[in-house]
Amino acid sequence: MIARLTGVLAEAAGDHAVIDVNGVGYLVQLSGKTLQALGGVGAQVKILTDMQVREDAITLFGFGSVAERDWFRLLTQVQGVGGRVALSILTVLAPDELSRAVASGDKAMVARANGVGPKLALRIVTELKDKAGPALGPVGGAATAPKGSAEADALSALANLGFRPAEAAAAVGAAAEELGADATLDALVRLALRKAAK
Repeated sequence: MIARLTGVLAEAAGDHAVIDVNGVGYLVQLSGKTLQALGGVGAQVKILTDMQVREDAITLFGFGSVAERDWFRLLTQVQGVGGRVALSILTVLAPDELSRAVASGDKAMVARANGVGPKLALRIVTELKDKAGPALGPVGGAATAPKGSAEADALSALANLGFRPAEAAAAVGAAAEELGADATLDALVRLALRKAAK
């Protein structure tokens, strides 16, 4: 599975980009917010990814933060929400705004996204209220680590190991506090795993 891409932005369009990684161009579907944050063609970019494999397609989705990727994964667990609809929601609402909308049951806010009607918006806020509230927190939880930092990479590593976002954020935060600002990714992940296991 492809978890992250680092390379040069070769093309950008309305809902996707092509990222050149050592001569191989990866077509990545992106939210409008992430696409805007990438910069212009030729810029060096680093994005987190989620790969979906179906009978008729293999699609790579890209994200500018751990929180955005976590929300994408939660959204696509809701019946009727595919990858493109999830990106549409994340184009209209940043992760912290989506957290607040789900926590408060604001289906009108979620329904602002293209492809999301009132019934689907209600299903999203109803099904994700318990999962997202404590997991991602009222302000997006894991999005606090700067993009590309060792802390962000450690959060991603713990999430890939199956830890819930809140657990991962707490463990990595405690590890970073103990190790200091110059901590390596390896040291952060090891200490965070020990703290999460307690």
